[in-house]
Amino acid sequence: MTNIPETGRTPRVQIRLIILQILVLSLLLTLGGRLWYLQVRNGDEYADEANGNHVQRVVEPAVRGSILDARGVPLADNETRLVVSASRTELMKMKDDGDAVLTRLAGVLGMQPKEVADKVRLCNAETPQPCWNGSPYQPIPITDEATPKQALQIRERAEDFPGITAEPTAVRRYTAPADARTSQVLGYLSPVTDEEIQAAKDTDSPYLRSDQVGRSGLERTYDKQLRGKAGVTAYEVDKLGRVMRQTQAEPAVPGANVVTSIDARVQAVAEYELYDAMKKIRMETDKITGEKYKADSGAVVVMESRTGRVVAMASNPDYDPNAWVGGISGKDYAKMTSKKSNYPLLNRAIQGQAAPGSIFKVVSASAAVRAGYDFDGRYNCSSSYSLGNRSFKNFESKGYGPISLGQALEVSCNTVFYALGHQEWKRDGGNKPKKNPGDWFYKTARDFGLGAETGIDLPNEVSGRIPDRKWKQEYWKANKDIWCQQGKKDGDYAERIAYENCLEGNRLKAGDSVNYAIGQGDILVTPIQMATVYSAISNGGTLYDPSVGKAVISPDGQRVEEIKPKAHGKLPINGKTVGQLDKALRSVTQSGTAAWRFGGWPHDKIPIRAKTGTAQVYGKQTTSWLATYTDDYTIVMTISQGGTGSGASGPAVRNIYDAMYGLDKSGKQDLKKALLPKPQKDLPKIESDGSIDAPKVKPYVPIQEEPPAQNELAAGLTPGRRD
Repeated sequence: MTNIPETGRTPRVQIRLIILQILVLSLLLTLGGRLWYLQVRNGDEYADEANGNHVQRVVEPAVRGSILDARGVPLADNETRLVVSASRTELMKMKDDGDAVLTRLAGVLGMQPKEVADKVRLCNAETPQPCWNGSPYQPIPITDEATPKQALQIRERAEDFPGITAEPTAVRRYTAPADARTSQVLGYLSPVTDEEIQAAKDTDSPYLRSDQVGRSGLERTYDKQLRGKAGVTAYEVDKLGRVMRQTQAEPAVPGANVVTSIDARVQAVAEYELYDAMKKIRMETDKITGEKYKADSGAVVVMESRTGRVVAMASNPDYDPNAWVGGISGKDYAKMTSKKSNYPLLNRAIQGQAAPGSIFKVVSASAAVRAGYDFDGRYNCSSSYSLGNRSFKNFESKGYGPISLGQALEVSCNTVFYALGHQEWKRDGGNKPKKNPGDWFYKTARDFGLGAETGIDLPNEVSGRIPDRKWKQEYWKANKDIWCQQGKKDGDYAERIAYENCLEGNRLKAGDSVNYAIGQGDILVTPIQMATVYSAISNGGTLYDPSVGKAVISPDGQRVEEIKPKAHGKLPINGKTVGQLDKALRSVTQSGTAAWRFGGWPHDKIPIRAKTGTAQVYGKQTTSWLATYTDDYTIVMTISQGGTGSGASGPAVRNIYDAMYGLDKSGKQDLKKALLPKPQKDLPKIESDGSIDAPKVKPYVPIQEEPPAQNELAAGLTPGRRD
C-alpha cells in the first residue's frame, strides 16, 4: 500500500465548517430572538394591530360651541349646509388621479375644473392658496354651498363620482349682527395638520383628522373648550368589508359656549364710526404735505374701566371671517395677505404699533412727579424749546407762559415736557451717564405696563417698545453695519441720520429724551396698552389684564366657568397724583384741546376725561390718537396717517359714547335709547337643550353731526385748536 502524504487541506476544511456552523447558529439565534420579541414580548400589541386591520372607525365631528356676546347674541355659531367633499385617497387610486371625476364635479357645481383641482392639492412651501393643509386621508371639502339639486345629482350618479360625497354638515357661521363683523377678535378656522395631530397625540385633548382648529382670535385662544369631543363608532368587518359587529360607540360631545364681554351693539357702532372717521378724514387736506390724508388703517378699543373687560374692539381694514369657511379661495387669500389691501388679518388694536404722541404725556407727568417735580409747580410753556442748534416747537407754535403740569396736559404743551425730559437727561449725566442713572421717564413707562404685553386673551399680541439705554445698545449692535454702509455725512436726512447712528447710535442723546417726553421718537405703543393705562387712571390705579372671554358655559347650560378679571400691577404713583391727572384730563374736555369735540356734553352727570395726541412719523402723515374715559368706560382710538387727535378721532369717539349713554348732540340723555349706560353684569342663560333666548340687535343709525365750525364756536374755542 502506498502512503499518501499530508497536504494541510483537511484542517482548512474543518475551519470553514466551524465558521459556517457558527454563522448558521447565529442566524438561528437571531431569528429565534426576533420571533420571541414579536410573539412574546410585543405579542399583544401586534395582535391588537392585526385585529385593527378588520376594524373600521366612523368619526362623527363634534358640533363646535358658539361664541356669544355679553347678552347671548351669537357672534359665531353653526348652520347646516350641504357640503360636497372629495376623498383624495380614492382619487389617487385612479389612473388619471381623479381628473375626470373632478372635471365632471366642476360641471355639476358650476365651478372651473382648475378651481376644484386646486382645492384637493396638498399645501407645501411651493404651493400657493388655495390648497389643503389638513390630513390627506381626510375628506376635503370642495364647497359648502351646494344646492339640494346638485347634491342629488352627485348621489344619484354615484358611479360617475367615486370618492365624492354630498352630505348635510354643521358648518361654522360668523353672524355679523348689525353688520358687526368682529373679525380680528373672533378669528377663523382651518383643518388640523398631521404635525398638529402628532404633537397633541399624548395630551388630554388629542386631535382627530376631521377636526377644524382655531387659527387666530378667540377661535384659537378657546379652541380646546369650543372644539368638544368627536364621536367614534367602531365596526368589525370581514375581508369583504361586511360589518360583523359594533365594537365601540362613543357619542360626540358638543363644544362649550364661550361668552364674551363684547356687546354686539357697541361693536357695530365702533366698527361703523372707525370706518366713517377714516372715510371722512380722507376728504380733508393735510396742511403739511398738501395732500389728502391717507387714513390707511385704524383701531378702537372700548373697555370697562373697573375690570379691563373689552366691550368692543375694531380694527380697519377688516375682513369677512366667513371667507375661511369650507376653505378659502385663492382670490380671497391673496386679498387678505397683500400689501395693497394693507393686511386686514392684522388686529391693529393689539398688533398695531405707533408712537403715541401727546397721549403719552400722562406717563411723562407721572415720571416728573416721581423724579421730584411738583405737579402744581410752575413750568414755562414757551412757543419753542432750544436744544443746541435745533428748535423744538410747541404745537402750532403757541405759548402759555408759566403753567402747572395739569395745565400742560390740558393745552398739550410740548415745551414743558421737552424741558423736563432734557433736565432729567442732564441729571442722569448727559452724554456721560451716571453708573446708576434715575431714568425716571423710562422706568415709569415700564411701570405703567408699556414695553410689555398686556396679557389680553387674544393671540399674537405685540409688546411695543420703550427705547431706554438697554434698547439703544441692543438696537445699535443689530443695525450698526447697515447704518455705516448707508450713512453719508452730507447726504439727505435719512443718510445723515444713518451716519450719526453708525458713530454713536448706542448713546441715549438729549434729542432722544426730549422727543420721548412727548411720545415721539423711537417709542412704540399699541391701542390696547394705552387703553389699559387710561382705564387704570380711571379706576384709581389698577392695571388689569384686558380680557374678551367672560365665561365658558357647557352646551346644556349646567356648568359655568366664569373668567374673572385679573390685575397685573398698580400704577407707580400715589392716589394724590392719580387724582391730579384725572382733574387735568377732565379739563381737556371742558376747556382744553378736546373741548370743541365735547360741546354740550353733560359733564355734571357723566364726567368725561380725555387726552389728544398727534404723532409725527418720518415719511408719513401724522397719526391721530384720542384716549378718553368716564367712570365706567375707557375708549382709545387711533388712525394712521389721519391727522390730529381730536380732528380725526374726536367725532367718532364722541358718537360711540353718545350711543352707549343714549345722548343726543345737546347732551340730553334718553335711557331708552342708551345701548349700555352701565356695564353688563349678568351672563346669558343657556337652556338644557342648548337654546339661547338672545335679544335682537338693531342696525346702528348714526346721529347727524353739526358742522365742525359750529361745534368749535359752541365750545368757545378758536376753530382749528386741536392737538
